[in-house]
Amino acid sequence: MNKQRAYDDNYINNASVIKQQKEVFIVRDSLNMIRIQQLGQQFNATKSTLTIQDSRSGKKYEIPISNNFIKASDLEKIKDDNGSIIRSYDPGYMNTVNCTSKISFIDGDNGILEYRGYPIEQLAEKSTYLEVAFLLIYGELPTQLQYDKWCKKIQTHTFVHQDLYGLLSQFRYDAHPMGMVISSLSAVSTLHPEANPALSGQNIYADQKSRNKQIHRMIGSITTITSLAYRNRIGRQPNQPHQQLGYVDNFLYMMDRLNESSYTPHPTIAKVLDILFILHAEHELNCSTSAVRHLTSSGVDIYTAIAGAAAALYGPKHGGANEAVLRMLEKIGSKQNIPQFIENVKNKKALLFGFGHRVYKSYDPRAKIVKQLAYQVFDLVGKDPLIEIALELENIALNDKYFKDRSLYPNVDFYTGIIYKALGFPTDMFPLLFAIPRISGWLAHWCEFLDDPENKIVRPRQNYQGYKTREYVPIDQRKQTDAYIHAPSTSFSTRRNVSVQK
Repeated sequence: MNKQRAYDDNYINNASVIKQQKEVFIVRDSLNMIRIQQLGQQFNATKSTLTIQDSRSGKKYEIPISNNFIKASDLEKIKDDNGSIIRSYDPGYMNTVNCTSKISFIDGDNGILEYRGYPIEQLAEKSTYLEVAFLLIYGELPTQLQYDKWCKKIQTHTFVHQDLYGLLSQFRYDAHPMGMVISSLSAVSTLHPEANPALSGQNIYADQKSRNKQIHRMIGSITTITSLAYRNRIGRQPNQPHQQLGYVDNFLYMMDRLNESSYTPHPTIAKVLDILFILHAEHELNCSTSAVRHLTSSGVDIYTAIAGAAAALYGPKHGGANEAVLRMLEKIGSKQNIPQFIENVKNKKALLFGFGHRVYKSYDPRAKIVKQLAYQVFDLVGKDPLIEIALELENIALNDKYFKDRSLYPNVDFYTGIIYKALGFPTDMFPLLFAIPRISGWLAHWCEFLDDPENKIVRPRQNYQGYKTREYVPIDQRKQTDAYIHAPSTSFSTRRNVSVQK
């Protein structure tokens, strides 16, 4: 079966491949008579190769197929008349694979998520967050002895450097907790210079013991740093970690204890949060995880890499999605307003948050679990009125042809914000409740990248469409540009400008 591909200035445009907009490259796909899914159609195959015919030269090329992927380097044999090799153009990496991984598996068409081969449903039901963190990083579930040692090491590292207390106390009272935590994570690298390859002059992460210490420190300290940011935000003194409590219980203890001598979090709240941590621990090469790999490729220390990942997660399109869902439901206000809201979405007058996913084209398996957790929380603290709006919105959307045709199903963010709100977490803490568990996924990818013999410093190429070479023009001979350089003024600068110009 033939497939048409497009090129522009010697680039294959992946988006054009999918949409079949131009007819330049003829591509035949064959794979040992195995019926495979590719670009939305099925192909009957006879060999594990992709045959490409370049209409510019008439030449044909055989590109090997492995696991339904082709190597971009194999496209280098295709050149134009000037000898320039062809490249793949893929904004947003929508159809690009940049690593081989064994950490998590996603089948977006069938709504499947697995960590190291274990279905997310089984892990949420039977495991704990720290056990899942061990699984993600080391590849197998721990024995009881390994698990006990693992938990002890992490609990030890919940005690952080004293300088972090001073750093966090210097932030404004209204500083966003995520910004405080990002700054603190970056500062950790200055507090432990022996763990920085740039300062030690050695490949210290090649040593497994040294690597393990950074893993223990990162997973242990993130809950303490987060609780410090929260306590500073609400004007309360910090709590020291409680060594006799589990990972999630200790986090809640540091967040919520006042002056009680024997405060312990409610077990249902701790269990629900533990399951939410499992669900958020890992999700393949999302934006923040890709940032970890990207930064690690430069040889930077793990703390800076994790801080960069947290900064990526801070973005509203990534870690802020559940907050957007909450605001959307609050704006809808009642079930009676949902039909009009749906019409506004269809007419592009409103945005629907919490539905759809870059990977899942069916119901997000995590969302099913979170939905059940919501009922457990409401049985304990009382039902939030927003849940009725959410349930009705989901019911209408799932039965509406407009959303079904676009494969818009609830994702993990749809119900998590409601749960966090019901548990009393302020909305500016939502991204941190995402970042804490995702630390283990980031660390798993960090380790995998370090051990990958194919790892290289990340250096994507660009499709330059700017000016060709031109001569420098003296300032008195230049024409006025259309560059807009104005910026908003503060009241202070307004007073100054008037005074200076008088």
